This record gives sequence, C-alpha cells and structure tokens, in this order.
Amino acid sequence: MTTRKLRPTERSRLVLLASVVLTVVLYVVPYGQYLAYPLMLLSTLAHEMGHGIAALLVGGSFHRFEMWADGSGVAQWSGNVGPLSRAVVAVGGLVGPAVAAAAGFAIGRTARGARGALMGLSVILLLALVLVVRNLFGVLFVSVVLIGCFIAARKATGEVAQLVLIFLAVQLALSVFSRGDYLFTPVAVTGAGTMPSDVGQIAQALVFPYWFWGFICGAISIAVLLYGIRAYWR
Repeated sequence: MTTRKLRPTERSRLVLLASVVLTVVLYVVPYGQYLAYPLMLLSTLAHEMGHGIAALLVGGSFHRFEMWADGSGVAQWSGNVGPLSRAVVAVGGLVGPAVAAAAGFAIGRTARGARGALMGLSVILLLALVLVVRNLFGVLFVSVVLIGCFIAARKATGEVAQLVLIFLAVQLALSVFSRGDYLFTPVAVTGAGTMPSDVGQIAQALVFPYWFWGFICGAISIAVLLYGIRAYWR
C-alpha cells in the first residue's frame, strides 16, 4: 500500500490546521496559559516595532524600544513631522500585529518562503537588538525569538519551518482580537508609566474621538488579516 504525496497546497492547509489546533491545545490543557505567555509577548514586539518602522517611514528616528514582563511596551521616536505623520506612527503600532500576521500567511505558502521569512525576521530582530532594544527584559525576549527563528530557518526541515512561521502568524492574528480592548481606551498603563494610548494620540493629532479611530484601526487590521489568510489559502 502506497501513500499519496501531499500537494503543496494541501500541505500548506494542513500546516494552518495544525497551527490552529496547537494554539487551541495551549489554552485548554492544564498550565497551558504559561506556555502561551511568550506568544502574547510577540504581539507586544510586533506592536512596538510597528511604531518604530512607521516612524522611520515618515522621516523620523526610532530611538528606543522597551518591553516588560506584564506585556506592555513602549517605542520612543522623534521627528519634525506634522499631525498626520504622528497619527501614522500611532496607527503603525495598532495594525503592526495584523500586518506581520498577514505577511507571514502570504509568504508562508511554501516551505521555501517560510525559510526566507524566518531568516529575514532574524535579521530584523538582530538590527533591533543592536540599535534600539534598551532594557533587560526586552533584550532577553528579542534574543530568544531571534535565535528560535534563526534555528528554524537554518536547521529545521522545510515543513517544520513553515509550521513555525504559520504558528507565529496565527498568534499575531489572534492578538488582534484578544487585545482589541486597547483600541477603545484613551490611556495606556505601561512599565514606563501612564500615557495617552495610541488611539488617544491619533485623536489629539487629528479630529474625531479616540473610539472612532479604534474602530478604524480595528477594521484595517481585520481587512489586512483576511487578505493574508485568503492569499495563503489560495
């Protein structure tokens, strides 16, 4: 009896299913929440890096990134930019996890693409580690993620590399909803203290209240996610 070799599309869909099942298992098995804790921190990393990258795109400077064990984080940037650019930087953090997840889905359709994405992520994290990560917890967490991505890209089989990337993308996709309450609060409490939330900063820079921008950013995140999942599934 011979077994039929899976086509690339079938294998990719099986990888997505396995990632979802593994995620569900983490949240239902005893003490699974402790295993899922580092995955929650991934969304903080994507969020703050989204701020920093957006700052660079509008012509600003990305100075410092810090994150803490409670899942909070802050990205410090500067630039002689107008209100619209300041709003863009705030939006960059809010939609950062969704954009990262969608990119993971779109690129991770093949094992080769997954390897390339993990290696590219390793390079980005290495640059961040050297240039902007400035507190001990941030250094430790970013280093662990960097090493994990590098090993998966270089040493794991193509199928395992694809599973790792899609699993990470699933976690970031879920964070859009699990941490969606942040879209509708005017202040943020972080390890650096209390400050205006991202939607609060957008409201200050532009017009309309913070909750309006929460709905807009939430809609953008969902649209980006749906695009990435659709590209992967096809």
